Amino acid sequence: MLTWLFNEIRNIQKKDPAAGSWLEVLICYPGLHAMIFHGIANFLYKIKIPIIPRLISHISRWVTGIEIHPGAKFGKRVFIDHGKGVVIGETSEIGNDVVIYQGVTLGGTSTKKVKRHPTLGDNIVVGCGAKILGNVKIGDGSQIGANSVVIKDVPPNSTVVGIPARIVIHQGRKVHERDPLNHNLLPDPEADAIRCLVTKIKELEEAIKILSKETNSKEVEKVLDKYPLPKFLDDNGAQSKKDTIENIDDYMHGLGI
Repeated sequence: MLTWLFNEIRNIQKKDPAAGSWLEVLICYPGLHAMIFHGIANFLYKIKIPIIPRLISHISRWVTGIEIHPGAKFGKRVFIDHGKGVVIGETSEIGNDVVIYQGVTLGGTSTKKVKRHPTLGDNIVVGCGAKILGNVKIGDGSQIGANSVVIKDVPPNSTVVGIPARIVIHQGRKVHERDPLNHNLLPDPEADAIRCLVTKIKELEEAIKILSKETNSKEVEKVLDKYPLPKFLDDNGAQSKKDTIENIDDYMHGLGI
């Protein structure tokens, strides 16, 4: 028990730059407290003691703000950072060296007594507010973007973002080689897709203009001028101070709302 506690404290100090002395971590980290409560509840759950494991889980939720069912399985060095609002269901399985941020849900999607909660591999980061639902598997070394909703399996060394979550490639690098705290630095697949479409539209318009000149057709240019691209889709930027949306990135990040 003492060896486990020592390793957990060292793990928190390693992964959280705000962590101070071992005494500070022991007293002030609700994620560590939740894991201690869960260790006791899980032991009693395994030997089929009724009610008491759930009562311990309930007390843990009240004290830490983290709700973990006594039946959930954990590996080593699992760090629940801050942890407020974290919910981990009964049949969840979590591997080694996993970081879970506040607001995360590992939820079930079935009312039957089956494996209905997620399985997380090793070296995984689950960003703030992410929801992983159902009996899905998250491969080793993967990263779940903040507020993503995962409803399908994620292969190893992948980054997923969005609702529902989609797999994106982050500069061809394995996720576990990155700083695990950088779960906010994620690709934006919607912006990339829109940018790609806009680029293709511009190329097609230029081709049409060339053809219209060769055929001496002025009607085509009139149509193009009549229906220009909206300014927020124009990478050339706003034309006046009144135009607050300068490019696609700004639009996708909220200025277009």
